[in-house]
Amino acid sequence: MRRGMTVAAIAGVLALTATACGDDGGGSGDSSGRKAAEDPQSVSGSITWWDTSNEAEGPTYDKLVKAFRAEYPKIKVTRTSVSFDQAEQKFKTAAASGRGAPDVMRTDVGWSAGFAHLGFLQPLDGTPALENPGDFLPGPLSTAKWKGVTFGVPQVTDTLGLLWNKKIFAEAGITEPPATWDEFIATAKTIKKRTGVTGTQLNPEGYFSLPFLYGEGGDMLDVGGEKITVNSPAAVRGMETALKLAQSDVALKPATTDGYVAAQTAFKDGRIAMIINGPWSVTDTYGGKAFKDKADLGIAHVPAGSAGAAAAPIGGHNYSVYRGSKNKDAAYLFVKFMSSAKSQELTATEINTLPTRKSAYTAAVTADPAKKAFQESLAISRARPVIPGVGDLFVAFDQHYVKILRGDVSPEEGLNALAKEWNSKLLKNYSIG
Repeated sequence: MRRGMTVAAIAGVLALTATACGDDGGGSGDSSGRKAAEDPQSVSGSITWWDTSNEAEGPTYDKLVKAFRAEYPKIKVTRTSVSFDQAEQKFKTAAASGRGAPDVMRTDVGWSAGFAHLGFLQPLDGTPALENPGDFLPGPLSTAKWKGVTFGVPQVTDTLGLLWNKKIFAEAGITEPPATWDEFIATAKTIKKRTGVTGTQLNPEGYFSLPFLYGEGGDMLDVGGEKITVNSPAAVRGMETALKLAQSDVALKPATTDGYVAAQTAFKDGRIAMIINGPWSVTDTYGGKAFKDKADLGIAHVPAGSAGAAAAPIGGHNYSVYRGSKNKDAAYLFVKFMSSAKSQELTATEINTLPTRKSAYTAAVTADPAKKAFQESLAISRARPVIPGVGDLFVAFDQHYVKILRGDVSPEEGLNALAKEWNSKLLKNYSIG
C-alpha cells in the first residue's frame, strides 16, 4: 500500500529491459480489444490473475471470479495468490523473460509507472478494460497513468486520516477532532491533563510524514520540473511540526523498530487518543479492547498546517494487463468486470476495501461511517510522485525521518541529507531545490 520499486528490484531488471516489448508509452500497436468490445460473449481462452491481496480476502475474490465465469463461460480464470512482498520482483523477472507472467496482475500504485516504463504493461485507453473512466475518482486514476497513457484500472484506493477515540475525548470534555496540527497538539495536552491518556504516537515511516509536508505546501518532488523539493523551506516547516510533536510530553516516543505496529497497538489498546492511519487499519482497530463499541472510533481529515492546507497521500492497487498476454480480449473483459461498480460494492461491504469508482459509493457502502469518512478524506488527498522507482525514495526517507524524530539531526539537516542521497543514487537527472 505504501511501497514501490526497490533498489534491488530495479538493478535486477534493468539488464533485462532490452528483451521487454515496447516503449515508454503510446498505443498497443495491435487490434486487441475489438472482439471484446464488439462481441464479448464470443471471447474464449484462459487467463491467469496474480492476486496480491491477503489470504482473508481470497474468498471474496473467488466469489467474483465465479460470477465472471458465469457471465463469460468461454473464459477460464485462474486466480493465483502471490505474496505482496515478492510480487513486484517476480512479475518483472517473468515479464522480462517472456515466460510465466500473468495475463492480469493486481499492481500496487507505486509499481505501475515502473512496469510501464519497462514496457511490461498494455496501454488500456480505448479498451473495454477501462470502462467509463470518468466514473473513477481522479486521484486513484492518476496513479494508473504514465506519460499520459493509462496502464492500469484502479481496483482499490486508500489514504490517511485522523483516527480518534471518542470515549477519551468525551472524558476530556472535547467534542470535535482537531482541524490543524496546532490544535492537535493543544488537544493532546488537554487530554493528557484531564484523563492521563497520552495524545498520540507517530509512525516513523516517511510515508506518514507527508501530511506534515503537505500541510505547509511542501512535497517530495516537482516531477515536471525535475526538482527534488523534499528539503524546501515548506517541507522543513512541516518536519519541524512533526519533531515538535514527537518530542513533546503528549506523545509516546516513536518506536524505531516496527513503528507502525507499535503506534497502532497503542491506539487500539486505548493508550493513546489519536493516530494517523488508513482505512486498512479499521478492522484491526475494531478488534482492540478500546473499541469494543465501534461507535467510539472517530475518523476525520488529517490536520492542516500553518499554510491552511490539509492533504494526505493516496495509495491503493490497480488491475494491470501484461503486454505479452496472448489473451488480451479475455483479460480486458475480466478487468472490466472486476473493476465495475457492482464488484467494488461487493468487496467494500465484504472485506472493507475503499472503492475507486464514484458510483460504487452506494448507500450500502456509505452506511459504514469509516468508509464514508475516508471517502471524504480522498477529496483532499493527492497522488505521490508518479515515477519509476518511487518506492525507493521511501527506503531512504524512512531512515532520515527516524533520525529527525529522534533529534539526531535537525529537520533541515535531515532533509538536506535525504535530498542529496536521492540525487546521488536515484534521481541523478534532478536538481535539488
